[in-house]
Amino acid sequence: KEAAFAVCDRVADSARRAGAVNTLVFTPTGIEGANTDGSGFLANLRAHGVDPAAGPALVLGAGGAERAIATALQDAGAAVTLCNRSPARAAALAREFGLAHLPWEARAEALADHALVVNTTSLGMAGHKPLELDLARAAPGMAVADIVYVPLETRLLAAARARGLVAVEGLGMLLHQAVPGFAAWFGVTPVVDDALYRAVAADLME
Repeated sequence: KEAAFAVCDRVADSARRAGAVNTLVFTPTGIEGANTDGSGFLANLRAHGVDPAAGPALVLGAGGAERAIATALQDAGAAVTLCNRSPARAAALAREFGLAHLPWEARAEALADHALVVNTTSLGMAGHKPLELDLARAAPGMAVADIVYVPLETRLLAAARARGLVAVEGLGMLLHQAVPGFAAWFGVTPVVDDALYRAVAADLME
């Protein structure tokens, strides 16, 4: 996504802030780039009945997806705190966007002060180590989001459901972030509904 950013003649503000693009549109006057990760994430939250501005958000990670999601949450009105395995990287991003940051070791304790926690790391993805996060301090009604979609149900999401928390899976974000690109390329805006979700989920599980 960072390499794609470099070839663009024009980029949307969302892409500029994220430092990456995931959608390219070739026009007669050049290549336009956008980043729909943040808007796709917010749309998925809302589809699960979660208001992004309902309270502070703890975002785990410091990669391209984290940048897009953290800035989207910030723009939606949430107070965002970053937490990454690399303290220097988290601190640098926090300074760049005017966000708070915490050491990785403080992630579980910090849950009590947040309404939303988001895993933007690869931890929990198939072939990777699981994310170690004790949800014991999570407040009732907290939303737990994971952008990983293989597997569909990560250990983090399963733990959240077991505690009666709101679990927001990554497949929904994948589908919602694809809508603007599909519309730009084919002139048709797809609807993200249960039928589409089930079809893509079934394909992923094959």
